[in-house]
Amino acid sequence: MNAQKLSERLAKVASYVPTGAVVADIGSDHAYLPCYLVHEGIAKRAVAGEVVKGPYESAVKQVRQEGLTDKVTVRLADGLAAVQPTDGVDTVTIAGMGGPLIADILTKNPESLTRVTRLILQPNIHAKAVRQWAIKNGFALLEEAILEEDSKIYEVLVLQRGDMQLNEAELLFGPHLLQAKEAPFRKKWLRELAQWQKILQSTANVEQTPMIVAKRADIQQKIALAEEVLQ
Repeated sequence: MNAQKLSERLAKVASYVPTGAVVADIGSDHAYLPCYLVHEGIAKRAVAGEVVKGPYESAVKQVRQEGLTDKVTVRLADGLAAVQPTDGVDTVTIAGMGGPLIADILTKNPESLTRVTRLILQPNIHAKAVRQWAIKNGFALLEEAILEEDSKIYEVLVLQRGDMQLNEAELLFGPHLLQAKEAPFRKKWLRELAQWQKILQSTANVEQTPMIVAKRADIQQKIALAEEVLQ
């Protein structure tokens, strides 16, 4: 993977960036995504944000090598603190983190989202946390995608401003993904179902403390939802 050829996962994220966007890529690592978006004429400008010094330095080096220092700004900052009002950012991408961490990043600096109209988020796990954040913060799902790459399954959530209500199944599985039920979707949730059944079995004969009882009830609900969806 490089700034000219992205991984399948990041290419899917890039495919949802509107032409002419000003993008902030949070947790940008080598800044491959923002460099690609500018090279391809998709983004006018971009900000690559990194909280860790090593990846930040890698991003700075990459942007220089690509000759894009006038179009891609690299900042060492915590999450959306990398975005400044003068940047004019209207699209934010966050890829390769857990859903709860993505939700925390979005919650921590709400002022950075004032002019943002689209969020393209790729949680590695627990995408439900992102959907819950969206409902509470005035964003709605425009699109969802699921894909398998190197034996790992990834979800991509595209959010735009708007109201949204989701039931428990839609929160967990994703409303768009539920409708399509593509092969990676079925593979992911069959794996999860098997794991939940193992946990349920392993906790059957331990002391049923309130925490264990609550955990088992939550897992039983998920199993019921998954079995219904996968029929």
